[in-house]
Amino acid sequence: MLFSSIPFLYYFLPVILLCYFLVPQKMKNAVLLVFSLIFYAWGEPKYVLLMLATILLFYFCGIAIGRAEMQNWKKFWLLVSVAVSLGLLAVFKYADFFITGFNTLTGFQAPLLRLALPIGISFYTFQSLSYTIDVYRGVVPVQKNPVNFAAYVTLFPQLIAGPIVRYADVNRELDSRTHSREDIFCGLRRFLIGLGKKILIADQFALLTELFRGSDTPSVLFCWLYAVAFMLHIYFDFSGYSDMAIGLGRIFGFHFNENFNYPYISQSVTEFWRRWHMSLGSWFRDYVYIPMGGNRVKTGRWVLNILTVWILTGLWHGAAWNFVLWGLFFGILLLAEKWLPFLQKLPAAVKHAYVLLLVCISFVLFNAQSISQAGQDLRGMFGLSGIPLWTPEALYYLKSFFILFAVGILGATPLVKRVGERLSGTIAGGILEPIILLALLLLSTACLVDGSFSPFLYFRF
Repeated sequence: MLFSSIPFLYYFLPVILLCYFLVPQKMKNAVLLVFSLIFYAWGEPKYVLLMLATILLFYFCGIAIGRAEMQNWKKFWLLVSVAVSLGLLAVFKYADFFITGFNTLTGFQAPLLRLALPIGISFYTFQSLSYTIDVYRGVVPVQKNPVNFAAYVTLFPQLIAGPIVRYADVNRELDSRTHSREDIFCGLRRFLIGLGKKILIADQFALLTELFRGSDTPSVLFCWLYAVAFMLHIYFDFSGYSDMAIGLGRIFGFHFNENFNYPYISQSVTEFWRRWHMSLGSWFRDYVYIPMGGNRVKTGRWVLNILTVWILTGLWHGAAWNFVLWGLFFGILLLAEKWLPFLQKLPAAVKHAYVLLLVCISFVLFNAQSISQAGQDLRGMFGLSGIPLWTPEALYYLKSFFILFAVGILGATPLVKRVGERLSGTIAGGILEPIILLALLLLSTACLVDGSFSPFLYFRF
């Protein structure tokens, strides 16, 4: 089930809100658990059992770690949770990738498993791992209530596309949380803003990228239109989903951490990754990079740590070589910024421009179906594939999507938020805000009723 769908907006969400706020406090997590399982089963009924098995694994491993008196036994149960969960992830997400590589290297013809990828498995696996690791470290107490723990893992607002919510961030709210009209309104406002970003902006950029792939008359201009459109599409798609997830969490009394902080205003690649998919970056930092030694080791080992983390980050996004190269690309860029301090002495406009160019190139690689397609797209962008600078088709789409590009570029900066903050609390703001939010809902609904193309890009991860 998609947040940006009629069944969710007008059936599922009203029913769960009604049930949730009618039941007493001690039953609210049970209601969330039941409806979260229904939400997941709507799209993945056969993999609900896999999720329940994951929940049982981490629940009992957490109990075992908490009860173990000897450090070796604590470590044993931690390793069990890590090995089994990553093993399941490897089988469902990476098995065919490794088998294909093995066949290519050896000439064998081992059959592929061709397993369907369970939606959100990367997200709920990482969330569950944060629980057992933090219990082992003594950061959080053991959750002995199975309903509360299951509600955490299956919490539908962030279940299938994040943000990655660590147990440490919500453990107190799982046991006891408050609800207020302010939280409900703030959550609803955040949800509707995210819905508008997703349907009214991201989906329109997705349409342009589809038009590019279907075009028989490529040009340098069209290649750049595609690259910038996808760059804006992935931002508004994923940040819009994160807004909706954070907003829904707020309605139910949870305060999830931010996942995006205007990454396209960054003046370094390092800053970009502090602003982009923040929950994933901090997860790899705290659970992979720092345990490997971080930057407190010799230079050679530090370089290995950086490259390992970024190759894993690439693989996390998908089982394909373009994702591996995408992660490696960013790892090398981060190392370059550490070793080339003059980059930080460049004028701000130059630093901003080079970051946007590199990020744009990286997303062309990210969205390619193969390495050869990525190479073809990049050659086209820089006029190295013998295609014309422009064609009538490219000029037509430039004119048609010009306003959308202007809205997207402006919306990717903090300017709109700052204007909204200045208006808030004023009479004009009090009048305009509910009108704008209602307009977002009505326009988004109209697009959905019209049958507009509206996939969530990050569902494939």
